[in-house]
Amino acid sequence: MGVKIVIVDDEREIADLVEVYLQNEGYEVRKFYNALDALRCIQEEEISLALLDVMLPDMSGFQLCQKIREHFLFPIIMLTAKVEDMDKIMGLTLGADDYVTKPFNPLELMARVKTQLRRYMRYNSGEGSLKETDEFNIRGLHISRSSHKCTLNGRDLGLTPMEFNILWYLCEHRGSVVSSEELFEAVWGEKYLESNNTVMAHIARLREKMQEPARRPRFVKTVWGVGYTIE
Repeated sequence: MGVKIVIVDDEREIADLVEVYLQNEGYEVRKFYNALDALRCIQEEEISLALLDVMLPDMSGFQLCQKIREHFLFPIIMLTAKVEDMDKIMGLTLGADDYVTKPFNPLELMARVKTQLRRYMRYNSGEGSLKETDEFNIRGLHISRSSHKCTLNGRDLGLTPMEFNILWYLCEHRGSVVSSEELFEAVWGEKYLESNNTVMAHIARLREKMQEPARRPRFVKTVWGVGYTIE
């Protein structure tokens, strides 16, 4: 059975845009412009995740979130033009799993969708917690923690320890967008400064060794204004 995602947003252009991105990722989409139609669908079909706008014509996204949480545990991501901390706290308190402020980068939203789905499906399968792995294989990219080697289509990339650690961390968080701050503090173990270009420089060298095109890399992708991700 495919992954079904519900979009509820009365701004049709945004709903249509998000639908296209989700469908490009292979997800089934149920799109609605009001809360009641969406709620009816959720009650009748097996939904994996919901994207809820806060401002809806018939009830607020917060109210819809609360109604969903009375019966369902699938992830909910709130979409809103509001930026007040209290609105974010309210949404999370009512059972939302994440919160994205408009205007948003669609790639960031897709990364957050994947993260929430991965967590949900892992817990839903009874695993309960992350299983540690010793290696990753992603479309010909193979990285092994035990041998501390990384190859791309069989070619040794000859990564420095720092480059290896950056790539390993991104692979561990595959599907999520990792900020420069998080990446720096995780790999270097030091406090990040906004003027620090160390991460950018290492990412550039990493892409060069992987022979990645600067504008359309296949592996380490930049989500502008947010961070880096491997999908």
